[in-house]
Amino acid sequence: MTFLPLDQRELFLPLIDGVHESPPWHTFMRNLVARTHARRGLLIIGLANAMQGQEPAVLQVSAPRAADEPPLDFQRLISLRLHPHGQLRPDRVYGLEEMLDFDDPVRLAQQRKSLQELGIRYGRWLRISAGTADAWVVLAREREDFSAAAVASLSAIAPLFASALRARVKLAEQQLQAAMANSALARIGIGQLAFDRDGRIMAATAQAEAILPIADDPSGKPGRRLQLLPDISHRIDTACAAIADGNRDTAAIPLDGHGEQFLLLRRTDLELPPPNALPAVIGTVRIHRLADARRAIDAIQTIYRLSAREAGLAYRMMRGERIIDAGASLRLTAETSRNYSKRIYAKTGTSGQADLVRLLLEGLAPLA
Repeated sequence: MTFLPLDQRELFLPLIDGVHESPPWHTFMRNLVARTHARRGLLIIGLANAMQGQEPAVLQVSAPRAADEPPLDFQRLISLRLHPHGQLRPDRVYGLEEMLDFDDPVRLAQQRKSLQELGIRYGRWLRISAGTADAWVVLAREREDFSAAAVASLSAIAPLFASALRARVKLAEQQLQAAMANSALARIGIGQLAFDRDGRIMAATAQAEAILPIADDPSGKPGRRLQLLPDISHRIDTACAAIADGNRDTAAIPLDGHGEQFLLLRRTDLELPPPNALPAVIGTVRIHRLADARRAIDAIQTIYRLSAREAGLAYRMMRGERIIDAGASLRLTAETSRNYSKRIYAKTGTSGQADLVRLLLEGLAPLA
């Protein structure tokens, strides 16, 4: 058997796998500290589109001999005003002396004193730039400086780290897209599942996981299954096969004996770039969930230019309350409620409560 060179196995491959770690690149940093004989290591990741005031992500790794020591005071390290990280040339390894301010003797003395108190007598800095993201690797030692081999290893990983950082930024963008979509569905009580032809679950949203009992496939095959009564599970498997084979487009399967909750199955219409395993069927389940009243009323008031009282009445009508009952909850008389409802219909261009409910449920208020 041919083994990969040490650098590839301990540094390069963890850079690839580390994209999916949480926190990212923990294994890589642990190996880097070991390979360079550093006492401590810091990985700092900042995003250009982060909110103002959002702290960068900081990963701290210590060598075994420093495992019982407190972590580095990152804020104190930043307060030393070393050479600005954003001005470091990407892919170049900087020594500690290059980070100090020799133009200001007072600050230089303060920097040296604080670094010694932090346990950093020797250090190396490396900036990785990937467009909308920057990362800085900081390695620290106490007793002796880093060897030339250690610095060479740090320098060699720079272009590979930049590529991995770009992949992590793209993954973060995709995670944000998925989180936004799942959040919108969860607000209205919807969970979704992706099934293969045999009814095994390939993926499920967090809302679906919360609503339905899901466990690993007992056969040991890849995927998971819904843990339901045998008859219901059989109906789901049969429907998935029929939809996948084109014999039907949809199926609504009751999940309990009372017919109160159904799983809607439909042929997938997803388009994913290769290589991807497309599901055969998309399943949708929904629970009753009310919109956040305050936010929904604010949205209705703004979108349809209603008064606060009109928006409150419209929201309660959207929930199915009768006009008089909805008005009473707002301390309106029956006559005032009817007058308000007429103004609401006029401003929204609807012809009655049923039409108003349709308009509001199809709009943004339930998602507020």
